[in-house]
Amino acid sequence: MGKPGIEIKIPNFGDRQIRTLVSDYTGTLSCGGILVKGVSERLFRLLHLVDIHIITADSFGTADEQLAGIVKPRKLVEREHDREKEAIVRGLDPKHVVGFGNGNNDRLMLQAVKEAGGLAVAIDNGEGCAFDTLKNCDVFNALDLLLDPTRVKATLRF
Repeated sequence: MGKPGIEIKIPNFGDRQIRTLVSDYTGTLSCGGILVKGVSERLFRLLHLVDIHIITADSFGTADEQLAGIVKPRKLVEREHDREKEAIVRGLDPKHVVGFGNGNNDRLMLQAVKEAGGLAVAIDNGEGCAFDTLKNCDVFNALDLLLDPTRVKATLRF
């Protein structure tokens, strides 16, 4: 891999060794198809630490343009986006994945990450967050947690 990854030590919850970030695009990193302010800068910083995969149905058709120069998004092709995202994350060693999502089609991806011992994060950037996605996350609305792992430690420790 070559990247250092992110180590998060969380007392009584379990340590996490994050090597890969997997995120939905629409409603997670963007609102109305436009990257949320500051997200591109955060992604650039994280690129030096972990591999990044953006998986999207690209509802607004803007992901390629908005993520240009950062990362090439992977477009979903199956009819069952939730199952496709789950299969992708399972192929990436989900124990070392942090997953970000907001929609029903992210619930199985986050569930796979959480069950494997990775870190599952539900996000709402103005387009809402599906309840089933919330049920399958470790933490909610924590886009910056990887840039300061103490934040997630403080939230998830017992």
